Amino acid sequence: MTPLASHITAFLRVRLPLERGASVHTCDTYAYGFKLLFEFTSSRLGIAPSQLMIEQLDAALVLAFLEHIEVHRGNTPSTRNVRLATIRSFMKFIEHRVPSALEQVRHVLAIPMKRTDTRLVCHLTRLEMQAVLDAPDPRKREGTRDRAMLHVACAAGLRVSELTGLRLDGLMFEPRLSVRVLGKGRRERVLPLWKETATALRAWLTIRGPSPAPQVFLSAVGLPLTRSGFE
Repeated sequence: MTPLASHITAFLRVRLPLERGASVHTCDTYAYGFKLLFEFTSSRLGIAPSQLMIEQLDAALVLAFLEHIEVHRGNTPSTRNVRLATIRSFMKFIEHRVPSALEQVRHVLAIPMKRTDTRLVCHLTRLEMQAVLDAPDPRKREGTRDRAMLHVACAAGLRVSELTGLRLDGLMFEPRLSVRVLGKGRRERVLPLWKETATALRAWLTIRGPSPAPQVFLSAVGLPLTRSGFE
């Protein structure tokens, strides 16, 4: 039996960021997918995640996990495909490091993706969007923060991971307030903000307070805001 821990660490810390040049956001997505997988596997097998073995991560277990996230977590086929792609990428990594697992890897890689429908993107009307922006209470610290986050997300079209990862050194105040974002595919872009958005962001920066965290938006205890925290 081959312990899984050292291989998953090498995959997330070396393979993705260094060898494949994956962005921080991509690494976070992969790590979250494995977190869900290990929670499920640990519960199913009755062992701690640190005790998992590569041989236990077979096609039957992966299929059970994919069914679990669709049926019990209510994930869409698209999300299911993302989780499967994460596992596939890791198994391709394993086939070069653990030759004894080649047959097991082959069966996991044979699990098909699900077909998904491409739907029209729904959107809010201007009045509906304004109602969302006005929902947070600016008289409260969290309300000021949330109002600024929603304004920036709307004005700059940011993903949640880009929004929570926005750094203070990514703000430019001259000639007008703009944000520098490192997005998907490591593409960098500079986005000027509307006047109302700039006002909301400045209001948050005024009360943000000192913190060693470089992120613009912080939790109630002064730590970087996570995606789950944003949710």
